[in-house]
Amino acid sequence: MKTIIHKADTRGYFNHGWLKTHHTFSFAGYYDPKRTHFGLLRVLNDDTIDPGMGFGTHPHDNMEIVTIPLEGTLEHQDSTGHKEVLKTEEVQIMSAGSGLTHSEYNHSKAEPVTLLQIWVFPKEKDITPRYDQKIFDKKDRENKLNTMVSPEKNGHSLWINQDAYFSRLKLDSGKSFEYKINKNSNGLYVFLIDGKINIDGQTLDTRDGIGIEDTNAVSLKAEKDSEILFIEIPMR
Repeated sequence: MKTIIHKADTRGYFNHGWLKTHHTFSFAGYYDPKRTHFGLLRVLNDDTIDPGMGFGTHPHDNMEIVTIPLEGTLEHQDSTGHKEVLKTEEVQIMSAGSGLTHSEYNHSKAEPVTLLQIWVFPKEKDITPRYDQKIFDKKDRENKLNTMVSPEKNGHSLWINQDAYFSRLKLDSGKSFEYKINKNSNGLYVFLIDGKINIDGQTLDTRDGIGIEDTNAVSLKAEKDSEILFIEIPMR
């Protein structure tokens, strides 16, 4: 088993006034040659956007983009004709494929929105751009794994153009859990949204992350009530 830890306070950070953003991996004005990606996981941004503010229309291509609001609501509009509001407990996926443009704004005029935006390199390039979003009840992740994104078109999770799996777990203090890798060649990136966990002898606190490869399963225990995001990803 190989591991790499990214403590919360080692992430790139920028305060743009209307946007406070942390970058686990090199992004925009933050560059660390040792932190450009984990396998095919390219971007893990932790953003807080002021009321009514956001990102104007900008382009993407050949990237799988997953957005997870943690607090607040996000307004999305893109060149495929989608205009949607994304709420807490929803997940959004966008396959940029052959190319599209989109904008993202805090839908609220009174409250900030906090979200995770995650980019994954695609399995097939230049596919037709696509968009989807889905509600995931938080009760479905209480001390059990709730898979939100997968390569399986099963109706339960959002489809991604990659052999990747995104899952969440809300684990009560004192409880243990074992994550079993779906595909043998995949690695696992664990991002602690909130709480404190011990994972194979390493302690993670809120907003810490750990990349793990060369294993078939990962064991962890919650030292506090914890909210955990698992990103299982091809390593090459």
